Amino acid sequence: MSQATLIDGKAIAAELRAGIASEVAAIKAARGLVPGLHVVLVGDDPASRVYVASKEKLAAETGMNSVAHRLPADTSQADLLAKLAELNADDAVDGILVQLPLPKHLDTDAIIDAIDPAKDVDGLHPINAGRLAGGKASGENLLVPCTPLGSMLLLKRVLPSLSGLEAVVIGRSELVGRPMAQLLLQADCTVTITHSRTRDLPAVVRRADIVVAAVGRPAFVKADWIKPGATVIDVGINRMPDGKLAGDVDFAEAVTVAGAITPVPGGVGPMTIACLLRNTLTAFKARRGS
Repeated sequence: MSQATLIDGKAIAAELRAGIASEVAAIKAARGLVPGLHVVLVGDDPASRVYVASKEKLAAETGMNSVAHRLPADTSQADLLAKLAELNADDAVDGILVQLPLPKHLDTDAIIDAIDPAKDVDGLHPINAGRLAGGKASGENLLVPCTPLGSMLLLKRVLPSLSGLEAVVIGRSELVGRPMAQLLLQADCTVTITHSRTRDLPAVVRRADIVVAAVGRPAFVKADWIKPGATVIDVGINRMPDGKLAGDVDFAEAVTVAGAITPVPGGVGPMTIACLLRNTLTAFKARRGS
């Protein structure tokens, strides 16, 4: 039985970060400037702490100025908005990311809306989301949510062309599903977004040349849902009872049917942080001239 090609997100992300580091070094040598990424963490959620520390470390490795603002869990809406206003006004800050999820007493939408769209390296501000949805600019020069952007880079690594392919996105979140669909549409795919109300979901998925799974349910997508030879991007990161990570796709089964597939861990995850750094560099160049 044949095995799918494994899409090595870890290696591809390392290549992307190396390219970013080279560009940052060239900018520093020529202009004496480096991009500044500022991450705001409210509270002490263990997973968020790990993510923020990883972002700090990798940003610093590319030569960027990386700063984390760690605020107590009881930070008020007004105080958090004041911190964002301060970062918006600081010319040394090129990228702002508020680590989600926020404590429940905070209004996430209002917080995201308060970030300067030109510094919104998570790509979640309504202005950036609207530009993407309207097809006004490609992911190459727009601040796009990092996970969909990373997923697109992985697809382009294994597929010579996406034009005309049928793509199914499982999940309709604002963070992944919807922007992923827009990026696929801009790549001239025929796109279907599926969700919990989709009728006969396996049959819909079975049509796809490209499957992007982003539902947050371990091993949800089965091998018999996948068209032989399809390319599968598994966005899911689910913590199992034994502590191991599992994706939204039943990897052990799907790897015998798909043409190419991302593993979990080591697939989309490393690309998400690499694309955060890419977005920071994109924001720097847009703000200061490339």
